[in-house]
Amino acid sequence: MLPLLTVAAMFSLSQPSTDGPKVGQPAPAFAAKDQSGKTVQLADYKGKSSVVLYFYPKDDTPGCTAQACSLRDGHGALLAAGAVVLGVSADDEKSHKAFAQKYELPFPILADPDKTIISAYGVKMPLIGIAKRVTFLIDKQGVIRHIVSEVNTKAHDKQVLELLKGM
Repeated sequence: MLPLLTVAAMFSLSQPSTDGPKVGQPAPAFAAKDQSGKTVQLADYKGKSSVVLYFYPKDDTPGCTAQACSLRDGHGALLAAGAVVLGVSADDEKSHKAFAQKYELPFPILADPDKTIISAYGVKMPLIGIAKRVTFLIDKQGVIRHIVSEVNTKAHDKQVLELLKGM
């Protein structure tokens, strides 16, 4: 059996930080390069689309691949619901490009190697600094409407779609 402190420390790594934005607050602005080298800004979507902003730890790992492929497979339904999908991890553009090509991901994946966006959204893992698996649903006005911290990697598209229907 693990010591209580170890279990508590492990639990804290999987929980969203209390330092990040909350439901009902404006989403922090950002600009970052995607896998194609194009700069993407949250402001690009204001007044036009809801944004599914999903953070994940690492390209081409089992859970992150399952999550990305779920969002890929449900991409048409998410677009039809008026939302765009943006992924974010601390990996660089080159890694994102290979990941997106390998799995035919139809949405931008933003490179955040300096962890500016990850920190602004309060999803940085304390000890290792990469992103926790958390998704923010942002409405057309730029306000956070839902935060998903219990991500079902294999059915994340369905999780998100259900929440979008209520926005």
